[in-house]
Amino acid sequence: MLDRIHAIADKLAPRLIEIRHHLHSQPELSGQEYQTAAYITGVLSSCGLKAQELVGKTGVVAELPGVDAAADYLAIRTDMDALPILERAEVEFISQKPGVMHACGHDIHTTVGLGTAMVLAALETPLPGPVRFLFQPAEETAQGARWMIGDGVMTGVAAILGVHVYPSIPGGTIGIRYGALTAAADDLEIEIVGESGHGARPHEAVDAIWIAAQVITTLQQSISRTQNPLHPVVLTIGQIQGGRAPNVIADHVRLIGTVRSLHPDTRTALPGWIEAIVAATCQPYGAKYKVKYRPGVPSVQNDPALTQLTAACAEAAWGNDRVQLILEPSLGAEDFSLYLDHAPGTMFRLGVGFPDRTNPPLHHPQFQANEDAIVTGVVTLAYSAYRYWQQRG
Repeated sequence: MLDRIHAIADKLAPRLIEIRHHLHSQPELSGQEYQTAAYITGVLSSCGLKAQELVGKTGVVAELPGVDAAADYLAIRTDMDALPILERAEVEFISQKPGVMHACGHDIHTTVGLGTAMVLAALETPLPGPVRFLFQPAEETAQGARWMIGDGVMTGVAAILGVHVYPSIPGGTIGIRYGALTAAADDLEIEIVGESGHGARPHEAVDAIWIAAQVITTLQQSISRTQNPLHPVVLTIGQIQGGRAPNVIADHVRLIGTVRSLHPDTRTALPGWIEAIVAATCQPYGAKYKVKYRPGVPSVQNDPALTQLTAACAEAAWGNDRVQLILEPSLGAEDFSLYLDHAPGTMFRLGVGFPDRTNPPLHHPQFQANEDAIVTGVVTLAYSAYRYWQQRG
């Protein structure tokens, strides 16, 4: 069966490159993926799969029947949204939408998802059980998985597989991680309320900008002295809003950021820890404050058995030298984790790096992906799906 999957994928390779080029040149932002969804539906229809659009607002779902019509599904999830970045990569299929770019490789993900569906649909013998393909919108805003789950895509799903590109891994290499793959990501908003005054007489005012600076500095310094260094925490303030004129002391500052963590106990304690520091910093200077801590997506925790299955399939398909064990988790976030509240799953890294040059990171305007990885991802997912049902059958 592995030889057959290889043969179908190799034959499809030129078509998959065409699909990827189209998707890359026509990116759409989170929640706006209508043209992308229509294109995906057309490709799925061409290989005999009926797709449903407008699932999870702009998502697409397709199902491949199995011999056992009553069996629970194996789901395969790929995401399809782009980022608000002006592309500067030197490629012929550069984004045709100024200020929007597939800088996180979701065009590769979608192509791999479509290729997997095309390969499995082309097999002469149906799989023992059914496969549900989830093409998810709005991963970058961490909303799409919730939308899809809300529309019932995890009903009847027994397990789920996912993939994410990684430029620091050579193209065509599979990265395997047991346990935590990504971090929990939460949203943070802090308001500092002072009293306005003349810039020449700061002692008559309560300077919200200066106090906000102390809050930022104290939070960053405190992480290294109050948090367990073996339980990493990253707190980044990405936006600062405040002030009206250069000679007027600001009475209001708004800080907006993200908080990343790996361990559940640490994550639970972070809101109270942050508020205590903000309070201790503001009160001596007479400032008021508000802290809003909004839980985002949890950490992706890869299921051991499914991770072992994917690793074994990748090794069988490509050899041990093209399967890399990832020793450390990423503090990036992935809303794939939300599906894991409903079924066990695993996500692997798909290497897209070029061996002979520097590879810009994800979310970079010059990010590029080694397209040799597309067939690697397709074969790995398709064979994993086959072996999953072979073991259960």
